[in-house]
Order: sequence, then C-alpha cells, then structure tokens
Amino acid sequence: MDFMTDFAPYVGLAVILYAIRHTDRFSNKYIPIVAVVLGVLYAFWEAGGATPEATLIGLKYALLGIGTVAGIKYSLEQNLKK
Repeated sequence: MDFMTDFAPYVGLAVILYAIRHTDRFSNKYIPIVAVVLGVLYAFWEAGGATPEATLIGLKYALLGIGTVAGIKYSLEQNLKK
C-alpha cells in the first residue's frame, strides 16, 4: 500500500472523533471507546474479516486518532491562553 492508502483511514477517524468531541449529545469521556470500536470495525472491513492482524491495525488507527484529537485540543488551548 502507498502512503495515502495507509494515511486516509487515520485522518478520517481523527476527523470523525474531532466532530464527536464538539457535539453536546455525546460525552467526551466515551471518545476513546468510540475510536477503538470504529478503528477495529474499519480494519475488519478492510481486511475482509476478523483477524488478529486486523485487530492490531484497528487499534493503531484508534490510538493515532485519539492522539491527533488530543494534540489539536491541547494546541488550541495553548493558543487561547496566550
């Protein structure tokens, strides 16, 4: 796979998680759970079935997405403090 194919699911998940973070209908404490579920389900779909490798790839997507949302959150908070 090339760079864009590997990078697109991660960016898509980060955008979805960031949108969920800004809604009032969903508590922010559930974002990691949603990230894991969405990441693993996407990896299962991408792999064509539930395999241990797909589970690890889904967890990788979830961790990268959560980290991106947290990084954006903290950088925006730092900019607002200045």
